[in-house]
Amino acid sequence: MKFSCNKQFLCEAITNVSRAVASKSTIPALEGIKVKVTPNQLELTGYDLEIGIRTSLMAITEGEGEFVADARIFSEMTRKMSDDVIVFELNPNMTVTISSGNTQCSIATMSAEDYPDLPEVNTENPIKISQDKFKSMISQTSYAVASSEIKPIFTGELFDIENGKFNMVAMDGFRLAIRSENIEYIEKNYFVVPKKTLLELSGLMKDNDGKRECNIYINPKNVIFDINGYFVISRLIDGEFHNYKKSIPADFKTEVLLNTKDFITSMERCSLLLNSKNQSPVKCSFENGEVHIECKTSIGEIDDTFNAEIEGQPITIGFNNKFALDALRASESDKIKIQLSGSTKVIKILPPEGEDFIFLLMPIQLR
Repeated sequence: MKFSCNKQFLCEAITNVSRAVASKSTIPALEGIKVKVTPNQLELTGYDLEIGIRTSLMAITEGEGEFVADARIFSEMTRKMSDDVIVFELNPNMTVTISSGNTQCSIATMSAEDYPDLPEVNTENPIKISQDKFKSMISQTSYAVASSEIKPIFTGELFDIENGKFNMVAMDGFRLAIRSENIEYIEKNYFVVPKKTLLELSGLMKDNDGKRECNIYINPKNVIFDINGYFVISRLIDGEFHNYKKSIPADFKTEVLLNTKDFITSMERCSLLLNSKNQSPVKCSFENGEVHIECKTSIGEIDDTFNAEIEGQPITIGFNNKFALDALRASESDKIKIQLSGSTKVIKILPPEGEDFIFLLMPIQLR
């Protein structure tokens, strides 16, 4: 079996498929990339039993076959070949000879017989969303996914889809992020996708590619994302996600419209005084058209003020500096609206108009 293909296209495909290759596994084959050759086509697969990525590219082929190559060696050897076209030949002893220009080498491979099949998912009736919107949804919510495995369901993001409304939701017990989009899909779907899968998807999507779509296919245990010629297959997380809609405050006593950059800059100054040994809430007061921020630790103290539009009762509340910065940076908005109901009640962050995103933060009690 023999095939040749373009070096640039192959290197890009190997890099992307490698995102799903297991770094260490009891199944040695999963530490490699499965290479399958069929007439005029080369298929590459990476799979760690939780997420799989598969893609195909055009190739000049002689015969058919498949093998598994060590992901790192396969990637580096291909990248370091001297010509724009690379020729691969699988030998009877399961080594692959690689030729390009004046360079020739060989690497050991494994049989593909021990490589598990990717889960099958029905590819009818896809959920469709433009890539730029989907990438934005991931960016604006993934910061709130739990890093702890105490509640596994919170290590992923909820896809809540019903009547043409797509809500993506992340929470970790201290904060909650919701990002919403309207889509042309009227059926109901409710499932949780691991954060790792979403971050790998984001890496496969190109910026400003709004004309291209991502197709999402779902079954009870797995989901497939069809994006830019790549099939990303992921397991779903079992369990009951929190009823997030009940956590959203229905009313407020104070509403603040402010410049996002002003708030970020002020909170970043506070970050200079905070570390693992010096923890302190940031005290924020909203009154008389001004936001007044104070932070004091053994390193030093900061007193900062900037203007804002404030309606309702004056209020002083404590912020977790990191959590606030995560939400502010994720807003992707020049201005934000903050709604407050009291110094011990949840903090609600919104865009100036509408509710494309809703970020909730638990306040920190001030001494």
